[in-house]
Amino acid sequence: MSESGTGRRPRIIAVANQKGGVGKTTTAINLGTALAEAGKRVLLLDIDPQGNASTGLGVDLDRRRMTTYDLLLEEAAIESVVQETDVENLCIAPATTDLSSADVELVSKERRVFLLRNALRQQALSTYGFDYILIDCPPSLNMLTVNAMVAAHSVLVPLQCEFFALEGLSQLMLTVREVRQTANANLRIEGVVLTMYDSRNNLSRQVESDARDTLGELVFKTVIPRNVRLSEAPSFAMPALMYDTQSKGSQAYRALAKELLDKHAAAVAA
Repeated sequence: MSESGTGRRPRIIAVANQKGGVGKTTTAINLGTALAEAGKRVLLLDIDPQGNASTGLGVDLDRRRMTTYDLLLEEAAIESVVQETDVENLCIAPATTDLSSADVELVSKERRVFLLRNALRQQALSTYGFDYILIDCPPSLNMLTVNAMVAAHSVLVPLQCEFFALEGLSQLMLTVREVRQTANANLRIEGVVLTMYDSRNNLSRQVESDARDTLGELVFKTVIPRNVRLSEAPSFAMPALMYDTQSKGSQAYRALAKELLDKHAAAVAA
């Protein structure tokens, strides 16, 4: 799989948190859009049975005839699943509620945790020239999320600024460690991004302080504010960066994309 003609594989990032309502899909959609704005070719892989990332990018149900379910469980060709979005440079592999039964169906599959990794090794993927593949995971540590971690280079964790936020990270970190030991030795934590941050709120500031004290450099400098435009955009089936390009939420995701790109560029240079 090539990376914009450089011969390198696209960087695969699983956006994961077993807790719902933390801004996971919002992060996947808007980070993907911000990376695309920066000139990167991006695939958003929706493996959440709710299909919210697909809906949020304007992919109606009647356009989801072939989905990530087919990619995982029916060994569908990647080109039959990937489709363009209204965002230049951003493609999506959509999801439907068919994925709800995936955990049960995967039990009988041989090497079941490697199915997504194998699907993303199809030669046809190289024709798209993707730089990044973002995987929007379900809000649970199930077989779909494990498949994403096995396929990915790293895990990006959205962390809502609320009470007990850090406590919920422990099980996720344990799962990452288990995947590293059994199926993907190179998996790492890309970083933790603080979401729904309200600088006027003492709790938000305390969660940020605790997160940075506990996790250090793993926490992105960029924080995503609590912003009404981020909440409204999905109901208009578009990323916030298109819905209100100058909103604080949109600007934050552009800053997050720049921080991510700068970090990757520095790692390559080193």
